[in-house]
Amino acid sequence: MITGAGIPDVVPAGRMADGAQPVLGLARGMEQPHWSADDADALLTAARDPAIRRWNLFTAADHADARRRIERMHERWRGETGAVWAVARTGGTAIGLIGLNDIDLAGGAAELVYWLLPEARGTGLAVTATRRLAHWSLDDLGLHRLRLCHSTANPASCRVAEKAGFTYEGTMRGALLHADGWHDQHLHARLAGDPG
Repeated sequence: MITGAGIPDVVPAGRMADGAQPVLGLARGMEQPHWSADDADALLTAARDPAIRRWNLFTAADHADARRRIERMHERWRGETGAVWAVARTGGTAIGLIGLNDIDLAGGAAELVYWLLPEARGTGLAVTATRRLAHWSLDDLGLHRLRLCHSTANPASCRVAEKAGFTYEGTMRGALLHADGWHDQHLHARLAGDPG
């Protein structure tokens, strides 16, 4: 489609919705499959984890709510507004989440988000999964820009962004309201063609 300004869409509408969400392979027997109803326990566990609750603004009150959230993930793929994967051992249940929020296919941009359950932290898995999703988003889907934002009080996410090839672009003051108040956020980004 070409907009009124005569600029073609960076990624044509339907590029996601017309196909199935792919499983993204990772090293060391890990993969990024789409979420299934069988992963509701993992989502509920994440919603109760203090670190995930501190840095990620989501809740799941019970198993039924977790299953509804998983169904909304699939709806977002079909609506081309979001793309959410589990992070799991091949054939296993989810131990993390990674995805794209605020997908703008016409403008070629999205925000990358992630979390890992405690047993998966500190293993380099967040960096590996972030690199893999960035590759798929920029090279396979065809987006131009991915942003990764995190509270300035979360240095672990800053390290993940840097190791995954996201360039630090600045600090956004008072950008996100957490349970303990407004947080400044670091903005990192990766563009198509940036060194991987």
